[in-house]
Amino acid sequence: MTNYISKSINYAEYCNLLETLMANGKTTGHDQSESYINYAKLNLARMRRLNKTLILTEDIKNELQKITKKYIWLVITEGWCGDAAQNIPVFYYIEKENPNIELRLILRDENLELMDRYLTNGGRSIPKLICLEKDSTASTGYIEKFVWGPRPVAVQNLTQQLLQQNVTKDEKSLAIQHWYNNDKTLTLQNEFLQLIKTLN
Repeated sequence: MTNYISKSINYAEYCNLLETLMANGKTTGHDQSESYINYAKLNLARMRRLNKTLILTEDIKNELQKITKKYIWLVITEGWCGDAAQNIPVFYYIEKENPNIELRLILRDENLELMDRYLTNGGRSIPKLICLEKDSTASTGYIEKFVWGPRPVAVQNLTQQLLQQNVTKDEKSLAIQHWYNNDKTLTLQNEFLQLIKTLN
């Protein structure tokens, strides 16, 4: 895992990468089609909004203060991914609450061998967050504490329902976006509140 961590970037670098690519009409990953560029443009706007408006609950803030061990949260992502845009800003806000959590991001398409260790129902769904505890006694230097992703359970269930209904890709995207807008990150924060409790 050390080599992936060394290749990863922090949140500010990730945002800068997405902004720079978009300024040149590009996104991350192999697919540079018009549809993917449009997804990336929408998702960048969502991230910008969340970066300014996101508020963590007092419950999660209080639980975060109890963390005393060092953790790396390694996230597999891409700039065109809608779920990544909705969820990664929350990870960043969590990181800001406790210096013992270090958020690192790594691109899926450049690291498929890592992605393939964390498939969802056989697919390369992102984002995937791997929580690693720094431990010098472990052979790799890290102990895997939990894995989260690619989206909150409620959204994952909604996604499965929509797939069974054979809706179009655009209809699915709109329904999921509507869910995220109404939820205002609270479901994700509650999921991470429970995960954070396992670290204390």
